[in-house]
Amino acid sequence: MDDAEECINHAAEVARQATHFDTSGSHSAAIYMYRQAAEYLRRATILGISSPAITERIQQYRNRADVLENNETQTQSPQVIAEKGQNELSRAHFLLLEAFEEDEAGNVEEAVELYSSAVELCLEACKNASNAKITDKLRKLAEQALSRAEDLKASEKAAAKGAEIDSRTSEKSQCQKVSPSRAIPPLGYGNIVDANPQPKGTPNTARKSGLQLAGKSEYTKEEVEVLKRTSNINGRDYVPFLAIDLREKFAFSIPFTDKDGLLPLAPKQKKNFARWARPEDISSDPKMIEVVDCFSIKQTCVSDCSFVASVAISALYEKRFKKRLITDIIYPKNRNGDPVYNPCGKYMIKLHINGIPRKIIVDDKLPVGHHGELLCSYSTNKHEFWISLVEKSYLKVMGGYDFPGSNSNIDLYALTGWIPERVSIKDKDFNKEATFRKILDRFHRGDVLVTVATGEMSDSAADRAGLVPTHAYAMLDIKEVKGKRLLMLKNPWSHLRWKGNYSEMDQVHWTPEMCKLLNYDPKSAQTFDNGVFWIDFDSLCHFYDVIYMNWNPQLFSHTFCTHETWYAKAGPVRDLYNVGENPQYSLDVQCAGGSAVWILLTRHITEIEDFRNNQEYITLLVYKTGGKKVFYPFDPAPYIDGIRINSPHYLCKMVLKEAGTHKFTLVVSQYEKHLTIHYSLRVYSTCPFSLHKIRNLCKHKHEVTGKWNGETAGGCPNHPATYKNNPVYQFRNDSDLTCFRIELKAPKDIQIGFEIVCVEAKNTQASGYFSRKQSGAYRSGFVVMELFDVVAGVYNIIPSTFYPNTEAPYFLNFFSSSPVKVNRLK
Repeated sequence: MDDAEECINHAAEVARQATHFDTSGSHSAAIYMYRQAAEYLRRATILGISSPAITERIQQYRNRADVLENNETQTQSPQVIAEKGQNELSRAHFLLLEAFEEDEAGNVEEAVELYSSAVELCLEACKNASNAKITDKLRKLAEQALSRAEDLKASEKAAAKGAEIDSRTSEKSQCQKVSPSRAIPPLGYGNIVDANPQPKGTPNTARKSGLQLAGKSEYTKEEVEVLKRTSNINGRDYVPFLAIDLREKFAFSIPFTDKDGLLPLAPKQKKNFARWARPEDISSDPKMIEVVDCFSIKQTCVSDCSFVASVAISALYEKRFKKRLITDIIYPKNRNGDPVYNPCGKYMIKLHINGIPRKIIVDDKLPVGHHGELLCSYSTNKHEFWISLVEKSYLKVMGGYDFPGSNSNIDLYALTGWIPERVSIKDKDFNKEATFRKILDRFHRGDVLVTVATGEMSDSAADRAGLVPTHAYAMLDIKEVKGKRLLMLKNPWSHLRWKGNYSEMDQVHWTPEMCKLLNYDPKSAQTFDNGVFWIDFDSLCHFYDVIYMNWNPQLFSHTFCTHETWYAKAGPVRDLYNVGENPQYSLDVQCAGGSAVWILLTRHITEIEDFRNNQEYITLLVYKTGGKKVFYPFDPAPYIDGIRINSPHYLCKMVLKEAGTHKFTLVVSQYEKHLTIHYSLRVYSTCPFSLHKIRNLCKHKHEVTGKWNGETAGGCPNHPATYKNNPVYQFRNDSDLTCFRIELKAPKDIQIGFEIVCVEAKNTQASGYFSRKQSGAYRSGFVVMELFDVVAGVYNIIPSTFYPNTEAPYFLNFFSSSPVKVNRLK
């Protein structure tokens, strides 16, 4: 809309609607229309029509919108003052429900404790109850709890007396109740420690996820140590989520307070902060969940747009497919598995953090502003609080509400465990057509959750487009209608929408036929800005930078995960010439044809500054080398050369079309290695596979230094007259060597190589026998050879430069499976 007169006319029409909504009491719609009218007038001034009257009118519209918004805020969120004894009655009722659960489960000791707590709470609350009705309810509840507690105690005494009699004849009959221990977890797809571990290598097929475990079910001591080290995040411990945690205690006689204290606030929160409040202080009828819906989710002043977008699309999945996803991580639950409001104020959230599901405990204190408004993400269904509490648990792990921001791959994986994939729209290899087709097909099957993100934009470009720079949007729908490819997106702010093609103001593309086919009314959408809009795929690819997809792991039938540490001292800083000291894995896939294998590399992050300024660029390299160790990064060339990204997650995808056994070598790689990193490597496959770390068989090392100088700089075998003058080293092995490796290093601008010659062998008929071997093509600065089943004997090694008279120092390293004797002959 480039015509200034047209802007003035639109402003007048919108202002009339704003006045109508204002006088009729529809204040939310009036606020939106007043601001739209001011925006049209502002555009008119930019296009050439400017006067003091227009400037004054713009300010009037904005002021009226602000007044209405302040009034709305004050009336929507008053501080709720409950009658004395009412909150105690709610907590006592919850204690009683928890006691019933323990009672029915046969946990007498726990049940009696809960019944007793309920009695004490009720009797104490009766002293200060504000009216007789509440007092009567408290007394009846106390009587019910006390009666059942006394019955249980009597039964326990009788049982104890019988056990004492039986113990005289059999010591084994004595029954002693043992409290459950956290030492035995069913953890993710595998266990940290199994009570009755299966034989190593035995697949565990009985998994709740439906995925078969392609390997041992118990973790190694090294893996346990990795998971233990990365449990401490931002100075707090977040232990693995174990089976015993399903019996976490949530009922208390006094409101629960998190031992870790209050979360640090973001600067925008601090500006408006008034107090911390519990749901019972904000709502007269607090609930955990009223309706799981993406449209009720609203972001406020915390910079976690990607997290809120992730929550929105998870909620949409639940609503559309009737399967628990985001609500499945919230505790406590009722018998139907639905999360419930806890008047005692304690909640437990299960998040996938640093390789495994972890247990996050929070209380229900939420930041509130001066007008009673929540200063965190919340639901527009004002009595439900699940959004605020899930956000609080995630931001607790991330260090507080002062969150540096993330991306939806990271957030959705933490919330759901769904496999993260990042697609850069601006990448030269971006396949626009294939990406749209894949999302269109898989989204409607419930296989994938999608968000999109903008990149850097100038203020003027963002204003013209109606978009927010470096901002995440949830994808709510995707359609192809009459040859037009469209996506429905939601701004987590719940306002500010796209202004281009297929926006609510677009009168060209929204024909009556298109409106009918998409069940969309632009005029109705104009009356209220909820941040939801349609955009065509071409415009999305032009204005957005990244598509984030998180895939349902149940698309695969087999999985396996390993957790490791890569020490900073291992190998060179950059993987330019040697990856031999990088972590490497042998992957064997038993493919029946048309199989998919995905490999997810996840770097563990334990400090918010690392998250804020992530300088660790990780990736995964895949080689078709029969599962053998790789030394040179580009010889052979990688089958898949991963892009190094500074994200905690990197996904490598393979499609295997030919039936048979496929053997790969996986190499973990970094752009520049400065710090020790901990990581998880998980493989998902539609067919059986095995994954094993390639171990270093050469435990013994012998290092020598030398220099090609003068006559000893004899050059390669192409120069026979001088080659014989090169240094010669000899080693002797008295028994066969399982593995033997030679590494030669020199300045990077020097082409080097070596030859190994068998002088004497005990068994020339053995499979590992050879007379001489070359290290291959001469290389810049580094060359290596690894031999297996080396026959006992005497061998000479001749290091050389490519050209004669090339003087340079060198390091010659011998690695062997058992000790060898090395000396210099000349």
